[in-house]
Amino acid sequence: MPARIKHVAIVSSEVSRLGEFYAALFGMTYHNQGGAAHLSDGYIGMNVNGRSPGRQAGFDHFGIEVDDIEEIRAKVRDDYPDIELLQRPSSRSFAGVSMHDPAGNVFDLSPVSKENRKGVYLDLADDRRNPRHISHLFLRTINAPVVARFYQDVFGFRVGAKDAGDPNVYLTDGTVTLVIAPWRISSYAGTGIERPALDHLGFEVESVEAFESDTRRLTEMNPAIAPRPTKAGAEGEARMKLLATCRFGESRLSDPDGVLLDISAARQVAAPTSSPSAP
Repeated sequence: MPARIKHVAIVSSEVSRLGEFYAALFGMTYHNQGGAAHLSDGYIGMNVNGRSPGRQAGFDHFGIEVDDIEEIRAKVRDDYPDIELLQRPSSRSFAGVSMHDPAGNVFDLSPVSKENRKGVYLDLADDRRNPRHISHLFLRTINAPVVARFYQDVFGFRVGAKDAGDPNVYLTDGTVTLVIAPWRISSYAGTGIERPALDHLGFEVESVEAFESDTRRLTEMNPAIAPRPTKAGAEGEARMKLLATCRFGESRLSDPDGVLLDISAARQVAAPTSSPSAP
């Protein structure tokens, strides 16, 4: 079975608020257990983990499901000798092992077997995505071509089509798109500078208009879990303009703790090229 993106994680001091927000606006199943929110769109599991001292908040990492973790270890041993795999505690709901890509972006690995799974990850299906579901992850990173090649070599992700002049690489596991974008400090002219990291989380919805209507209704009825307003003034406008460079987004907002979200109408995953090619 091909490797698949099946997990995303947010670190937040507002665990319950975020759990209620994603359940109310996106229809995700939600359980709060052990200080973490466990959510699911039917296909991908989402954890909102409590923020401990020294840990950065925000869209923190994603997780990949693979047939055999030892096979992945063997793949990186010769071609990527600086990559390390770390066994995680059994208390983790998805991760069996954590690792990183050549630019230091951390992600989780889990075998297809459910021996290490807990919570919503026991019930994820391959053919039962909610009408509102996670569609893409957007990563800004140093050495984007090298990072993109890594995910192709190690996990078999395929290169999706893109327009001429687009600097991003669009990788697909067949269901979810991982966008690898070059990080440049100049991209943050006029706004706060952010480190190379996961930039935003993309959702597809049945109707952008219906989603925006539901967002307004949620804000009026339950402002405690409403989207966080974007920063006012020129800096806020510059940041939202940068977010709008993602080709998928039709509408944009922030969750109650500041994680940026990109909303688009349901689409087909871009057709991959016939074989992996260098970005």
